[in-house]
Amino acid sequence: MTAVDNTFNLPGQRAPLVTGKADYATITQDVCAIAEQHRPPRSWYIAFAVSVATLGVLGAAIVYLITTGIGVWGNNSPAFWGFDIVNFVFWVGIGHAGTLISAILFLFRQQWRTSINRMAEAMTIFAVMCAGLFPAIHVGRVWLIYWLAPYPNWLAMWPNFRSPLLWDVFAVSTYATVSALFWYLGMIPDLATLRDRAQTPIRRMAYGLFALGWTGSARAWHHYERAYLLLAALATPLVLSVHSVVSFDFAVSQVPGWHTTVFPPYFVAGAIFSGFAMVITLAVPARAYFGLKHLITPRHLENICKVILVTSLMVGYAYSIELFTAWYSQNPYESFLFLGNRPFGPYGVFYWIMVTCNVVIPQLFWFKKCRTTAWIMVVIAILVNVGMWMERFVIMMSLTRDFLPSSWGLFIPTPIDIVMFIGSFGLFFTLFLLFCRYLPVVAMAEVKTVLPHGHQP
Repeated sequence: MTAVDNTFNLPGQRAPLVTGKADYATITQDVCAIAEQHRPPRSWYIAFAVSVATLGVLGAAIVYLITTGIGVWGNNSPAFWGFDIVNFVFWVGIGHAGTLISAILFLFRQQWRTSINRMAEAMTIFAVMCAGLFPAIHVGRVWLIYWLAPYPNWLAMWPNFRSPLLWDVFAVSTYATVSALFWYLGMIPDLATLRDRAQTPIRRMAYGLFALGWTGSARAWHHYERAYLLLAALATPLVLSVHSVVSFDFAVSQVPGWHTTVFPPYFVAGAIFSGFAMVITLAVPARAYFGLKHLITPRHLENICKVILVTSLMVGYAYSIELFTAWYSQNPYESFLFLGNRPFGPYGVFYWIMVTCNVVIPQLFWFKKCRTTAWIMVVIAILVNVGMWMERFVIMMSLTRDFLPSSWGLFIPTPIDIVMFIGSFGLFFTLFLLFCRYLPVVAMAEVKTVLPHGHQP
């Protein structure tokens, strides 16, 4: 079918969630065709080759790190945390939008989530995988990482359950498990569709295995909807709790700039902010490349832009509260950090990039043209994630100047730091490209539920 990219209806009317002359059959055909093509276009192979090469560089850097030691990083005293924890917090934040779109918007019956939730859920899983990589290798002796597990052992070593670093382990692992189950459960009806359309025995067996014998009966749909609702209810508090727990890694310390109660809501808003920006970064090229403009419509993209705008205002408010608290408290250490060191210290350029990308540039979404022009959305979304990475870096660099000038230091990233950060994008995009190639990128069963009555066959 021809993908019609309508913009908006008359003023006062909502734009449709599905444009063109879409019906059940055409939606199934358009989505399944992406996974069923025997040889994807050359551009997919080029993108996949670049991603795999970048992933290979990451693997080589990890091997070098393990065989040589974490001294190859720029971490030092007092900057014991560097790019590794910055990247961890950054990728955990990226993974927040997927569960929010899938769980919270589902519970609030927001139908505009239907075309983008599958892609956002996949993004969540892959981002959490990238995030979990960095704390694992940060421990140095990776081959002894099992010592961190709470099991009876002859060393009589037990993790400190009062430490937020251990809370992170439980929070992130629970979040990853529930998000993966939620993603997989939502795909079961669509995997059964691919199974029934499969042309080769291998594809039929593979999709049939993961479709779990789905029949599409009324009884199956009844159990499916109850299970989906249950997982949505379980995932909803995780959206708020996971990054709150991550913020406790900083907020429970006594380091100037970290010991503040604004961190949990601030981190959650920032995570949603960066996560939705990544959804824009992935969805806009995907809808154009795979011919899905009639399913991922301007209404979906505009709503995402509005969420980015709102969370940008929340992040900007958090920045201003930090400055106000530093001034009003009359604490010399806080005042020095927020009013002097961050804006005008050795990392001042990163602070101003952070403010520009996270507070100033997203204000362009007040203008409808920016919310409905694809390339403008992508540029702003990329700059938002640049700013969010800078934010995590600026927060981390509070370690370099604490209470005593005699203990001050400077963190300078090494080539290994930079290569591992870039390589994490190789892991992320390799997994995302494989997802686009072999799995349904749009939730067909859910999109069909929002079709206008007149488009039903």
